[in-house]
Amino acid sequence: MRLLLIGCTGFIGRELIPQLIKAGHQLTIVSRKSPNKKQLKENVHKISYIKEDPSKEKFLLNKELKKALINCEGVINLAGEPIAEKRWTPDHCKILFNSRVNTTKILINAISSMKKPPKILINASAIGFYGTSQNATFHEESNHGNDFLAGLCKEWETIARKKPVGTRLLILRIGLVLGADGGALRKMLPIFKAGFGGPIGNGKQWISWIHRCDLCQIIVESLHNQSWEGVVNGVSPHPVSMNEFSETLGRTLGRPSLLPVPGTILKLLLGDGAKVVLEGQYVQSNRINQLGYKFQYPQLNSALSEITR
Repeated sequence: MRLLLIGCTGFIGRELIPQLIKAGHQLTIVSRKSPNKKQLKENVHKISYIKEDPSKEKFLLNKELKKALINCEGVINLAGEPIAEKRWTPDHCKILFNSRVNTTKILINAISSMKKPPKILINASAIGFYGTSQNATFHEESNHGNDFLAGLCKEWETIARKKPVGTRLLILRIGLVLGADGGALRKMLPIFKAGFGGPIGNGKQWISWIHRCDLCQIIVESLHNQSWEGVVNGVSPHPVSMNEFSETLGRTLGRPSLLPVPGTILKLLLGDGAKVVLEGQYVQSNRINQLGYKFQYPQLNSALSEITR
């Protein structure tokens, strides 16, 4: 399948792109960054790069991009600035919003104007859609929350649903993605390896996670399986508490995990963004169960063992 990839050069994309190539797909990658020369050289007949910012209106004026859109059979849109890496100042909140909502709006406008739109659009969202809770269980039919991130995700998904009638839409509400070279775990590993790790906040908050390999396999599977449509929570079947996460990571590394990180410190660093980490949510995926996907890493201990080996 000829695919157009947006926002796929970061943490998730580093594994997704090789899996898509292995599955035999032809890729056009849109990114603000320069091409990965090594990757491009090794897959010269399978990958092409377009250097462009997909959140800007000029995105639609790029002739090379227009041609790629006309020729593509599917689009994967994972664009968005990292959620919990900086303080949620008003300016940064605009960046978080625009990098997702504006990019998706521009993309939907582009494919809606095509005589032959792509067969499938895979659009990222996040489990932040549900808001945070230490007690509730969320699934795909649950209502959206009332905080900033929930509102962002709701608007993001609303725009994606305006896709052409003939385009199958999969909205992936992604949980905490685990991999050694990015995301939250990359920041935690050096601390835990040094023996200074421990739970963040009170340790009771839920972490709904997924191994990056499983997330990428879900995307690959959905490209050719027509049943993958609508909203799917991209989470493993076994959420854990922050305490359990810390204990499992420490045990996997053979290090203690006894030094908690006070929530007040995280609030100083991230402001309102700390809420995502300190409150969390217990999210299940009824749709993945219905679709019969078999996780390679359903349990946290097996996921962390593979990542840290």
